[in-house]
Formats: sequence, C-alpha cells, structure tokens
Amino acid sequence: MSYYHDSKMENIFEVLKQPKTLEELQLSESLVNDLILKIITSFGTVKTSTLFDITCIHWDILEKCLSKLEKEGLCAPVSGSFLFSSVQYSISKKGREKNRGISEENPYIGVAPVSYENYDNIMEAQLKGRYPIEIPPEVVETTFKDVVGVEYAKESLIESCIIGKGIFIYGPPGTGKTFLTGKMSDLLPPIIIPKFVEFGGKVIQIYDQDFHKMCPEQPEDTRWVKIHAPFVLTGAELNLNKLETNYDPNKGVYETSPIIKANGGILLIDDLGRQRDDHELILNRLIVPMENKRDVVYVRGIPVIVHSNFIPAFSTNLDISIMDEAHLRRAPLHIFLKNPDVIELAKVFKMNLDYLNESYDENIFERFMKVYMNCNDGGEGLKPTFAHARDIAQICQAVRINRGKDIIDFEVLEGALERHVLIVLQRMKINIAQITRKTRSYRVTTAQIEEAQKALIEFGASKITNEAEALILDMDDNITPVQLVEYLHKWDIMVDRIDLIAESDKELRSTILEIHENLDLQQ
Repeated sequence: MSYYHDSKMENIFEVLKQPKTLEELQLSESLVNDLILKIITSFGTVKTSTLFDITCIHWDILEKCLSKLEKEGLCAPVSGSFLFSSVQYSISKKGREKNRGISEENPYIGVAPVSYENYDNIMEAQLKGRYPIEIPPEVVETTFKDVVGVEYAKESLIESCIIGKGIFIYGPPGTGKTFLTGKMSDLLPPIIIPKFVEFGGKVIQIYDQDFHKMCPEQPEDTRWVKIHAPFVLTGAELNLNKLETNYDPNKGVYETSPIIKANGGILLIDDLGRQRDDHELILNRLIVPMENKRDVVYVRGIPVIVHSNFIPAFSTNLDISIMDEAHLRRAPLHIFLKNPDVIELAKVFKMNLDYLNESYDENIFERFMKVYMNCNDGGEGLKPTFAHARDIAQICQAVRINRGKDIIDFEVLEGALERHVLIVLQRMKINIAQITRKTRSYRVTTAQIEEAQKALIEFGASKITNEAEALILDMDDNITPVQLVEYLHKWDIMVDRIDLIAESDKELRSTILEIHENLDLQQ
C-alpha cells in the first residue's frame, strides 16, 4: 500500500472487476445491442476482437448480444474459426436500416458507458472523507524539486491540498504563478473516473486525455480509468459557455466542462480578470460547484447531478480586489508572489540551461545577475522575473546554434539579452504598461509656434506637425487639455485653443522597429 494506491483504492479495484453479465454491466440490453450494431455497420465486417477492444465489454456479453442480433437478422458471422475472438460479423440490409434510426437518435460509437448509478456510487466512495490529506514528505520533496525559493508559497500550496480549500495567488507578471499552481495536483492522490457515463440513453464524456493522465495500474473493468489528480488550466479564453456541458452531435456525447474534468484535482482560473465574459459572472457560476462539490448538467433538458470535488485556484496579476468577499471565502488561502532576488533568478537560469542540456561558461551567471542588480551596485537595475530566466535560457540556445558555437558564452548571452523584447524595452526606459495606453491627438492653437513646439517636446509629446497657427501632437491619454494649458503657461506661452481631434491605440510596432534599428547600428 502507498500514498498513490492505498487500501481504499485497493477496495475500489476489487469492486471494479470486469462485468461478465448484463446484470453486472448495469446497462440495458437494448443500449448494448445498439452500440454493437452501430460498430458493425461502421466497419461493414468486423472481428469480435475489434468489438471487444472498442467497447471493453466482456466476451460472454458480446457473444450473447451478437447471438440475439444474428437471430433478428441484423448481422451474420461470415468467417472465423471455433474461437469466438476470431469470428467476423457482417451487417445485413435489415441491420443497416435499423442502424439508420439508431444512429440518428444516438450516433455514439466507443467504449461502453458506465451507468449513472454505478458512477455516482464509486465517486462517492472515493471522495467522501478525501480531506484532510496527510501528504508524505517525499511527495512534497519530489513535487517541488525544481522550484527555487518561495518557501512561504510552497507551504500555502501544501496546506491548500491538505484541507481541500481554494487558493488565490497574485503578483506581478512573470513571477511563476501558473508554474507554481501547476504543482498542486502532484501533491494529491490519484482518483478513478469512468471514461463515459450513460444517463437516459445518452452518453456523457468524463475522461479527457488532455487533462487526465493514466496511472500505471488500472482496474480490470477498462471502462474505468485510474488517473493522477487532474490539473485543469483555463485562462483568458474562458467564457460562461465553456463552463457548461455541451452536446457534440458529431461524436454523439455530452462533453463535460472544466468544472467536472477537475474533479479530484485542481481547477485553475488563470489570468483572472482578462476573460471574454465578465469575471464576476464566471466566479458566480463557480460558487455552487465549489460549495456543494456537485454540479448540474442538462441531458435533453433533464438535470443530472455530477461530482465536482475540485480545489479552486485563482491567479491574476491584477489587484486582489478583483475578487469580492463571497468569492474569497471559497479560496481563503492566498499567496502574493514578489519579483525574485538576483541569486534565485540566476539559479533558475542555470536550471533551465541544464534542462536544455546546454554547456556554458560559468562566468555568464555573474553577467546575467548584473542585468538585474541595483544600479548603485554596478548593475543595470532591470526588473527580475522568473519568466525572464526561462526565456533567456531558451533564446541563448537559439543564438548559440545560430552562431555555430559549442557553448553559451558572454557573446551568446549578450545576443540573447538583445533579442528579448521586454529586456530591450526596459533598457530603453519604456514602460510596457504605458505602451498599452491610448494615444490622444491634440490641435494646439497658439501664436508662439516655435516656443510651444520646444516646450511640448520636453513635456513628452510625439509626432508634432505644424499648421499655420497650430501644432498637431500626440500625447498619452492620461494627459488632459487643462494640463497642457497649465504646462505651456509655465513657459509663458499663450494658448488660444486646444482641440481633441482623435484617440487611438498606441502602436508598439513603431517602437520595436526603432529598437531593431538601434541594435543594427550598434552591430
């Protein structure tokens, strides 16, 4: 017995022996027969071994159902030996006609689903009393072996997993919020889920290979799958519709939402506040499944209760006030991630180079740290983030290969630093947050054109052009006409009129072109 396969898991494995009769399968005979008929029709002629592989239904049940279909004239054996597994069945004309109506009603072809009652009982047996969890020290050590620093954050993540309570993680971009939260599911024990569930003759898909990773040991009944605790990540692409279970007419299944896919694991809503739909609507939609550990899906308009026992995690680089008290109660633990110190940053840089199997001059790490050290200490004073350390390592590899070098040295590192747009912008004292602002174009009417032009350049105006008795200029949208007038008056410049003539998004493109031109001149 172990953390990943304890006595409770062993008992469930005992329950999940492969069913050998329709009674044990807990599905109606008509549903099973229809599934088999649809598969035979799709192949035209198919071996019973293929039927077994597709449906995961025991040979005894297949033989009984095929015998009945054969008696009804819907299919017939066309080849094979005395071994049932080698017999081939072909669809009849009558079978094709019947299949047309069946497929129009329910086109699903695949693994035989699990009955809703069976699903509910097995999930209840696993999830009842799941928390608090005693996480072994070796599991904690393995989970965080590649995480540098942030000890307080690790402790909060561990405690969130112990009690199954949600967590809110926030801080500046590039500080490792998504990376750290992604470690949480490694702290949790596995869970067994069905691949598909049947309700009212319809099929609901539970297992998703994109989020569910299979464990080495599996139940005998292969309609079920033992998975590592899931980590389901959604970001700015999330909208209210994606939080619902939607019917896919091509596959003939109801595809479950991230809420259900995260059952037994972690659901991370990343970049909170940047979703297409209002984030408060999304948070409100999550309250019931977070509180009750159940969610409702609608199959043909009929409500079906499904398990949603996940730990919610919310990540943002916006202010903590983005969540109100009702939402924070569902995620009571919190982590604020600050920008790392230069020593931690250098460790992560080295770790990423090692991960890429790169050889390097050991002296590059001192140069790398100087990029982020305080100017008073001989550094450049750039803002450090873990994302920089990862990106620069990857860009170093590209520069090294491009320049035909064997190791990453000073020249390669400098080349990588010159390629990273955020580092270049910081070196040019350009605040990326300001670049994302809008630009306002003003017409300033004054008799003192030359004096006004000099003063406005000092004030930060760009793209100044002259008219007969006016200047056309661009300013950041946080500068008002009143501020312009007050500033020009300080220069003893009289202003007759200021008109706002346009407002547009500031373009980063021209700034980047200027950067590349400067780099080309330097080289």
